[in-house]
Amino acid sequence: MTKKNILETFENPHPQRDYQITSTCPEFTCVCPKTGQPDFATIVLEYVPDAYCVELKSLKLYLHSFRNDGHFHEDVTNCIANDLIELLTPRKLKIVGKFNKRGGIHTDIEVNYP
Repeated sequence: MTKKNILETFENPHPQRDYQITSTCPEFTCVCPKTGQPDFATIVLEYVPDAYCVELKSLKLYLHSFRNDGHFHEDVTNCIANDLIELLTPRKLKIVGKFNKRGGIHTDIEVNYP
């Protein structure tokens, strides 16, 4: 089973209207592929749904599935965006990974679609 298979959808109850959904995961973790040390972040998902919305429990399980994987900040944020774009084909989507300080540097990665 690939990570994106964890994600589930439901039909947008108001597809005739543009509205934004914002989901925040303040407990995201993955592992630095160079050092093996844990990285902690807040992942913020903002999107305008088209036909489908992401089911929140599946989103939580999906994000937690990165816990033991080695990813650079830029990679993991783009992987999440790619999977959600493929799943939802949203009208608009923005993912922001707000990574905690490492080596005294705080990093935010922002991915926008389209």
